[in-house]
Amino acid sequence: MHLTLLDIVVLFISAVIGGTLNSVAGGGSFFCFPALLFTGLPPIQANATNTLALWPGSIASTSAYWQEIRRQRPAILIILLISSLVGGIIGALVLLGTPQNTFVQLLPFLLLLATVLFAASPYFTARLRARMVGSSAISIPTLIGIAIAQFVIAIYGGFFGGGIGILMLATLALMGMDNIHEMNGVKTLLTVVINGAAAFLFIFKGAVLWPQALLMIVGTILGGYGGAYYARKIDPRYVRIFVIVVGILLTIYFFIRTYL
Repeated sequence: MHLTLLDIVVLFISAVIGGTLNSVAGGGSFFCFPALLFTGLPPIQANATNTLALWPGSIASTSAYWQEIRRQRPAILIILLISSLVGGIIGALVLLGTPQNTFVQLLPFLLLLATVLFAASPYFTARLRARMVGSSAISIPTLIGIAIAQFVIAIYGGFFGGGIGILMLATLALMGMDNIHEMNGVKTLLTVVINGAAAFLFIFKGAVLWPQALLMIVGTILGGYGGAYYARKIDPRYVRIFVIVVGILLTIYFFIRTYL
């Protein structure tokens, strides 16, 4: 697709904002994905391009949590990684096999789910911080259940992905993890695997529009490393409120556009 000057400005600014928000409070997709839609991309290609554009930022976040990740039991981590990899691939295949019109019909509900999960995450995180008890022993049935849950979350992540972070924190809590920093580290690593598997499949299937993707990758990196410096000076509560309001407005807009 031909990019106009306005397209370039909209995509770059949204990517900078998205990268900044992801490094501070999350919710970058609320800006990057709609921007791709508004510049004329079909919904499925917009979702695929958005997944690739935000992936480098997730990799950078993983490096910050590397010490917490190294403390995890390798066997359990491998099981979660395999579940994430396979689920992410399946979710991406489901997306690529979904008709554009069907995805358009689902989009308002996906945005609503992502907004609700994002809004609920502070409450859930606070509950996790208060829950500082838990057995380190994990039974085989529990481990199987956790692997299945992660597999289902990964399918959703490969298909759309909004709100998978809070879903994975819930799964890790059920597994008995009680250190919020370690949980965030594992969650970030699993997110990299899910989005990475989906992104590579999107690339292989030709669903990524490279001019838009490369432009937004530069923007998200600049936002993650530059914009975050200034965003951290703002009360995180205001950043979260801003993202939630945007999510609500986008959800309402796409419900109206799709069903009215």
